[in-house]
Amino acid sequence: MTKRTKIILATVASIVALAGIGGCSMTQKENNKQDKKVASSKKAIKDENEAIKQKQLAYLKEHEQEIIDYVKAQNPKVESVQIDWEETQWSDGGLTNPEYYINVFGRINNIEDSGWGVDIPINDDKSIDMGGMFMLHGPTIGGDPIA
Repeated sequence: MTKRTKIILATVASIVALAGIGGCSMTQKENNKQDKKVASSKKAIKDENEAIKQKQLAYLKEHEQEIIDYVKAQNPKVESVQIDWEETQWSDGGLTNPEYYINVFGRINNIEDSGWGVDIPINDDKSIDMGGMFMLHGPTIGGDPIA
């Protein structure tokens, strides 16, 4: 190969390499912009979901007496009901049930190792279905059902 051919090939290779680097740089900048947009969208969705949860929790607190009455109705030995709002959880129904629920927990009769939990359905419009409230098992003391 002649010296001139080598110089031409080296020049062409350099131009191709520089174009590739520039293209990669431009692509990286576009990817960074896209990543920022996605992160911003995710944050907005997270903020919106948190606001919805706070409204739902406020609604439940306004209807606290309905929850208390429901838990009391499960066993005549339940004289008082304490709700632990800090333990409230949002969950879906799992693989076989696509519905979403708010899980509310607490104690009974001011007994430290007592417990209960109710599931309250969330409607498609994010409202709460108090009429659909249910309990999988009755109140317990020390993990055992109240006799």
